[in-house]
Amino acid sequence: MSEQRITIAITDGVADVRLARPDKRNALDPAMFEGLVLAGERLRDEPGVRAVVLSGEGPDFCAGLDFGSFQAMRDGQRLSATADLPPTDGPAQATGQRAAHVWTTLPMPVIAAVTGNALGGGLQIALGADIRIVAPDAVLSVLEIRWGLIPDMTGTQVLPELVGRDRAKELTFTGRRVSGTEAVRIGLATRVADAPREAALELAREIAAVSPHAVRAAKRLLESSGRVDVSTQLAAEQTEIGALIGSPNQKEAVAAGFEKRAPDFRD
Repeated sequence: MSEQRITIAITDGVADVRLARPDKRNALDPAMFEGLVLAGERLRDEPGVRAVVLSGEGPDFCAGLDFGSFQAMRDGQRLSATADLPPTDGPAQATGQRAAHVWTTLPMPVIAAVTGNALGGGLQIALGADIRIVAPDAVLSVLEIRWGLIPDMTGTQVLPELVGRDRAKELTFTGRRVSGTEAVRIGLATRVADAPREAALELAREIAAVSPHAVRAAKRLLESSGRVDVSTQLAAEQTEIGALIGSPNQKEAVAAGFEKRAPDFRD
């Protein structure tokens, strides 16, 4: 059932991933959770993919849990737990956590293109991306408190890193909705674009045109920054740069630069 919820098209190293439940505002149900996890796990090992764009079909990115999930919660049931997924040994164990966290585990950059609503779990999925490009009138909210819940899809880990601990508390305690413009101002999103998906695809193509090994090394380092001690981080820098210097793609980057031509990088 997961294939009905997510579509993937790969062109010239860019994976265009779309939540495909527009009639329900791409709301999260067990099939959507399955689709997100399986799509991310597939792309993690997909040869030739250098950047990923994550967006929603129709006007919305993702409006959060669907109404069926909320109705089940009144009876103490958690529909996300019924998703049919293989076990994982990663830090994110719950289904919802995996649907958001899987995008952080991809070695290549992930860009979320946000239009319309990105609410609750939908926002947490967007937070799993490396970069968020949002429409000025997009609506983002840590909405769980309005349903008597908390963000439980890795949001409590990621949100304070982006907006600061005090602002993360304010957004979480109130469920306040912010526009795309405000989201950029407070650090919840990266930048505004009138056509986020087109802007995200353009950025993805730009990233896909540079050395994939350098991009992946940069992502690893930036992901660990602030999460490990300074000595470990600086040692990792030297390990990564040592592996890049003199490598085939680094030689090609230098050659293409001197020869004033487009580089031909190998994955």
